[in-house]
Amino acid sequence: MRGSSRGAVRQGRAAFDAALPTVADKAVLADELFAVTALLDENATLRRALADPSREGSDKAALAQRLLAGKVSEAASSIVSALVAGRWSQERDLSDTTERLAVEASLVGAEQEGRIDTVEDELFRFERVVAASPELRDTLTNRQGDAAGKAEVVSTLLREKAAPESVRLARQAVLAPRGRRFDTVLDTYLRYAAARREQLTAVVTTAAPLTTEQTARLASALQRIYSKPILVQQLIEPDVIGGIRVQVGDEVVDGTVLRRLDEARRHLAGG
Repeated sequence: MRGSSRGAVRQGRAAFDAALPTVADKAVLADELFAVTALLDENATLRRALADPSREGSDKAALAQRLLAGKVSEAASSIVSALVAGRWSQERDLSDTTERLAVEASLVGAEQEGRIDTVEDELFRFERVVAASPELRDTLTNRQGDAAGKAEVVSTLLREKAAPESVRLARQAVLAPRGRRFDTVLDTYLRYAAARREQLTAVVTTAAPLTTEQTARLASALQRIYSKPILVQQLIEPDVIGGIRVQVGDEVVDGTVLRRLDEARRHLAGG
């Protein structure tokens, strides 16, 4: 985001942080902010009016308050009013930020219930389950499919198996992908979670599960390297045979036997 949008984000986040203590049910706030995001996405005229940098912020805030009066909570209205009062470089920045705060509201609820680690793990693993099943992937990503029907598929798969925040966010990923692929939406949500907790996520691929002690040692070593808390997400892929592959952001450390065999084959072929 450009400079002016970054300032508007800070302004909206300050309102978000101020409103959170007054909200008993963070799930309700999340749903309200998701609904506002959808409204902005669906109504280009309204989005332009609320993101117009040439209009006075107070005028835009007043417009938002009139539109949302009686439809959302006071907390949600105050957050949206603060957001639209800012100066946005791009219209999309406004709706992107509204969506991000909706995700964070859900994550805060998970934090308060002591299950934020569970939610992050469940979203990560569900994305891998979908990626591994062509039939399920096609069902959830078919642009011609009914969004409500796809959301019900998600609910059926996760009902009584996942935290309510995981179900809400996974459903949201198919109800309103906003032009993104399903895996991209979930990856975006997970990045928001990591950023909120000021941590990094390490995706670790091995042939067999790491022990609790091995996972802790790896997380500790990575924390020393990156100077941030590390959440380890593990993928089991028997094809790697042995060794370990670690990806943190765009950085990859590949020490698997499979990689070494591939390198040996390329060397022999070239020689």
